[in-house]
Amino acid sequence: MKLVSVKRRTKTEKRFTEKMGMFTTSVIYIKKTFLSVPFKTLHKYRETYYGEVKDCEDCKISA
Repeated sequence: MKLVSVKRRTKTEKRFTEKMGMFTTSVIYIKKTFLSVPFKTLHKYRETYYGEVKDCEDCKISA
């Protein structure tokens, strides 16, 4: 059993950009885990409608 591992998880979130407005997208989180408990998010990104991969820093989470 590994003590430290990296896991990938996909969540659906509502996001807002000025060009597109409100939209729902799947966001992929890459997290570092210790004994299956996540403790650090290494990277999060989303895939656009056209298949491009974008960083999540350019759009805001709307709640």
